[in-house]
Amino acid sequence: MNHPLTPYERSLIARITLGHVTREYPNSVALRLDSVADLAPPRTLHPVFYGSYDWHSCVHGYWLLSRLLGCFGDDLPEAEAIVGLFDEQLTAANVAVELDYFRRPGRGGFERPYGWAWLLKLSTELALQTQPRAVRWSQNLQPLVEWVVARFSAYLPRLSHPVRSGVHSNTAFAMLLALEFAETRQMRDFAEQLRASALDFYGRDRNYQAWEPGGEDFLSPGLQEALLMQRVLDAEDFREWFDAFLPDLALGRPATLLQPVHSRDRTDGRLAHLDGLNLSRAWCLRQLGGSLAAIDPRRSLLELAAQRHLDAGRGHLQDDYMGEHWLASFLVLAVEAGQGRGVNAA
Repeated sequence: MNHPLTPYERSLIARITLGHVTREYPNSVALRLDSVADLAPPRTLHPVFYGSYDWHSCVHGYWLLSRLLGCFGDDLPEAEAIVGLFDEQLTAANVAVELDYFRRPGRGGFERPYGWAWLLKLSTELALQTQPRAVRWSQNLQPLVEWVVARFSAYLPRLSHPVRSGVHSNTAFAMLLALEFAETRQMRDFAEQLRASALDFYGRDRNYQAWEPGGEDFLSPGLQEALLMQRVLDAEDFREWFDAFLPDLALGRPATLLQPVHSRDRTDGRLAHLDGLNLSRAWCLRQLGGSLAAIDPRRSLLELAAQRHLDAGRGHLQDDYMGEHWLASFLVLAVEAGQGRGVNAA
């Protein structure tokens, strides 16, 4: 299939990801302790998603591997290793332990909403594949997916305002991936709840000031919000909303949304986020630009900004493990968005 990743890049990304999804240490464990019995190694706590430094990065590492397998199948040199990993890890017994962790008292907000969203995206990708192996993996994962959907659905009515951060707590990013899941899986009630919440949270936003980026951001609050609204609204309503949200975009303002950023220390996990910001912005900018008419001057402006961000981010996948364990997922989002894929296309 025609794909923006070269064969070398596909294999490199697959090898990087295979190298960290089962790497147990170093590990950042988010754990509420109710007793000494809660202390255990990551592999014991999370028999599937124990690698990649933290739980959510391991989940989207599995998404990335499943995406590569779905795109290239057995033509990918690493396909056999990916299938073997999924067969070994994505078992019903292992997922049951993962689910038990979430169900214990005091852990209802574990990985909310970022890890939840990536789990749903992994489920979306597996559901799009028809091979028996993918069907089996999807079925094994389903109990945890159902728990996340139920928790997500219960969480939204309790959220009085969206979280407009540039890190894991960002509401728009999570809702975007969740809506893709709901539409793909034809979960109409969940999809409608997400659309209604998005309109409630963001529908009245105007004249975005773009006091971003923050020094530890890997998401653009403004661009993530716009990408969510692009999916929620029909084309005409979105253009009206987008015109009001960024009224001076044709003049290159806010400039802070269009200029790539630079990390001064890629060994620092939080400062390394800025490499991810370049990639996640490239994803958003490409998707948003593609929604505009060819004669709209904002389209070429967004496409140029997207390419600059992509060029700034894609060369740092292996600079340090603080970026290596997660950046490739956002690179794939960005490059696929340039071909009409990404979150808005199956």
